[in-house]
Amino acid sequence: MNTVFFVCAVAGGALLVLQLLLGLVGLDHHHLLEVRLGDLHPGDTLNLFSVRAIAAGLAFFGLLGMLVQARGGGPLPALASGLLAGGTAVTLVAMAQRQLRRLERDGTVRLENAVGEAATVYLSIPGGMGRPGKVHLALQGRTVELQAVSLNPLATGADVVVVDVVGPDIVEVTPSLPPEPSSES
Repeated sequence: MNTVFFVCAVAGGALLVLQLLLGLVGLDHHHLLEVRLGDLHPGDTLNLFSVRAIAAGLAFFGLLGMLVQARGGGPLPALASGLLAGGTAVTLVAMAQRQLRRLERDGTVRLENAVGEAATVYLSIPGGMGRPGKVHLALQGRTVELQAVSLNPLATGADVVVVDVVGPDIVEVTPSLPPEPSSES
């Protein structure tokens, strides 16, 4: 049993060192064995079957198994300890990788996502679609300032809704409908 632990520790350690060396020369961006589940972003899933997670699991399985046997534990306690250490290592590495992938998300503001969003006029819009004013709106988790045009003149502070994207950095807005009065008598 000690040979199994030794082979696992050496194989897992060698894979981890190899990945470290590949990372130093920029060749670590290959997503081997990555499974995509529907519309989930890769940063949303816990990938327990990545090469890094499996390598860490093998290394810790082997190291703790050898340690328990060297301290006089039998094969069964060594196997149980190794499995526990390996499973913990796989889970922790997968969780760390998920957190790192979340940092890679694209934060580019996409103007087409503004259509239908509520906004507030920041710089009055003269109307007639000729000269733009400016609006503030919440878009993709941040407040953005966009140039805006409208058929009707709109004063600063007016509540509007984005109805179209008319240029690379210009949106068309229309006044928001006021809430209907309640019919409580």
